[in-house]
Amino acid sequence: MDVQREIDTRGLNCPLPILKAKKALAEMQSGELLRVVATDPSSTRDFQAFARQTGNELVAQETRSDEFIHVLRRR
Repeated sequence: MDVQREIDTRGLNCPLPILKAKKALAEMQSGELLRVVATDPSSTRDFQAFARQTGNELVAQETRSDEFIHVLRRR
């Protein structure tokens, strides 16, 4: 997967990972991919809701040990 940008939100709790992702997506071009690395377990559900509400596509979600990785495509 060719990701254009990655942000590290490890150690941050809701709503900070979402707010940082929203800011990053606003600076990206349509169709570009953003990877967000988080440690907040609720981020999985939060990013699903964020994608539905904003129209950005949630391309992938993965759990690796205590990290949650979310990949979003900018609308």
